[in-house]
Amino acid sequence: MTAAHAAYDIDQLMTDLAGQKGGRARFVEKRHVALLDKPVQASGEMVYSPPDRLEKRTLLPKAETMVLDKDTLSMERGQRKLTINLQSRPEALAFVDSIRSTLAGNRKSLEQNYALKLQGESAQWVLTLVPSEPAIAALLQRITVTGSKSQVRHIEYLQVDGDRSEISIEPIEAQ
Repeated sequence: MTAAHAAYDIDQLMTDLAGQKGGRARFVEKRHVALLDKPVQASGEMVYSPPDRLEKRTLLPKAETMVLDKDTLSMERGQRKLTINLQSRPEALAFVDSIRSTLAGNRKSLEQNYALKLQGESAQWVLTLVPSEPAIAALLQRITVTGSKSQVRHIEYLQVDGDRSEISIEPIEAQ
C-alpha cells in the first residue's frame, strides 16, 4: 500500500494543518438562536498568525474587533473595550483553544479537552470535537470543523441548549 492510498487519519490532518503558514480569510457567521425567528448574520475578515494569534474583524452588521493573542482575548466595539486573561477562565480558554489548536494542528492540546473523530480524506475532511471536560460539556455539545487539505473552511458550534453558530471561511490569496 502506498502512502497516497493509506487511510487519512488525525495525525496526517494535524500535520497538514500545522504546515499552514497562516493568512487572511473572509468569514460569514450565522448564529441560530432559539429565541429569534431567523439567524443573526455577521461578516468580515480573519487573520491567523501561527501558532497563537487570531484576529477577527467583523465589518457587518456592526464593526467589532476580537483579538486572541496567546492567553489574552481583547474585544472592541465602538467605544467599548474589554480584555480577558483566559487563564482565569479555563472553560473559555478550552473553547478558544479548540479553534486555535485546530488551526495549528496541535492534537495534544485538542485532546486535553475533546475527543476527536475524523471522517473523509485529505481533499474533504470533517473533524468532530466532542467535549471530554465536564465544564465545556455543560455548555457545548460538539464542534464540527470541515476543510480541504490544510484549509479550514467551515466551523459549527452546537450548544447544549440547541443554539448553534456556523462560520464559513474563504481564504484570501496573498497578493
